[in-house]
Amino acid sequence: LRSGAQRLIEQAVEAELAVLLEAYASDKTDDGRARLVRHGHLPEREVITGIGAVPVKVPRVRDRGDDAEKVRFTSTILPPYLRKAKSIEELLPWLYLKGISTGDFHEALAALLGPNAAGLSSSTISRLKADWWDEYDRWQRRDLSTRRFVYIWADGVYFRPRMAEEKQCVLVLIGADEWGRKEIIGLADGYRESTQSWRELLLDLQRRGLTHAPDLAIGDGALGFWNALREVFGATKEQRCWFHKTGNVLNAMPKSVQAKAKGHLHDIWQAETRVDAEAAFNFFVATYGVKYDKAVTKLTKDRDVLLAFYDFPAEHWKHIRTTNPIESTFATVRHRTGKTKGCLSRKTGLAMAFKLMMSAQTKWRKLDGANRIPEIIEGIEFKDGIKQLKTAA
Repeated sequence: LRSGAQRLIEQAVEAELAVLLEAYASDKTDDGRARLVRHGHLPEREVITGIGAVPVKVPRVRDRGDDAEKVRFTSTILPPYLRKAKSIEELLPWLYLKGISTGDFHEALAALLGPNAAGLSSSTISRLKADWWDEYDRWQRRDLSTRRFVYIWADGVYFRPRMAEEKQCVLVLIGADEWGRKEIIGLADGYRESTQSWRELLLDLQRRGLTHAPDLAIGDGALGFWNALREVFGATKEQRCWFHKTGNVLNAMPKSVQAKAKGHLHDIWQAETRVDAEAAFNFFVATYGVKYDKAVTKLTKDRDVLLAFYDFPAEHWKHIRTTNPIESTFATVRHRTGKTKGCLSRKTGLAMAFKLMMSAQTKWRKLDGANRIPEIIEGIEFKDGIKQLKTAA
């Protein structure tokens, strides 16, 4: 986090300096040289933030002109005597929820760097956002030929400050590698979470070297993701998200019975064995099928793919029954919200989503039971979460 704060401050200060140099770009000395040029850095100092001391350097400029009053670079972000700043943890909700327009970024950076940051110009912020887009663009082209992901989670995220197109969203793929580490492997804009949008994302990952099909994919049943997955990675098993499924089923039932029905749904996915889960499944169908057939149909149509997790290690069940890695990351950005006054351009929306995800990724922990992942890769069978040992003939 301190390293990330340092990079963010450096980017912002460099953007400030670029504005100053551009303002004097046409000024020349008598011998035709640029009047204002970079001239190293001031001595490094530490700024105390909510996450500890962050070392910073402020660049200097040299004024070659003959004017009595020399041009100096004084950063509004890091004024000469700034030694303390507010916690970096305040940055994310401001930056990604209030960062709808260029003007709002003044307030966002002030949350991290103190009230002096409020003097930032709009051109400085525009340069900073351009840096984020360049970082995202480089990440989108990275090589994946040496990577192997066992699990992937998929979801489409709709921002409260909506994207430029009416039904545009951000398609997110998170993967767990052979060491149990979770990371973002795909992030792109899509239209209505359509099959075509997901197909383009998956084919791009494949083109960049992701040739090993994941062993299991987890996602919401409404996604066009599944049709695309079957085309690109046909060998990957499917697990529907119990979080989404529970909500969809309960929404088709009266509020008066939702609490009780929710408990019966929990009995299914919390069962110790597939046999017990099937029994709880049958009980739910028999109990609610007569009165609430639409709700029960929503459940039964995905019966097999709701119980796929039983064929994987029990230590991983709490990770692979839902799309929680994505849900929790975007907890502050409500899913599928209606229109708001603000509107993000495609570049701004993707750059913000990328920065948010990368920041959250640093705090993700490894999967429980990471030692089981090599067994999955080797093709060892699991039944009810328990490894099955083959007996000699």
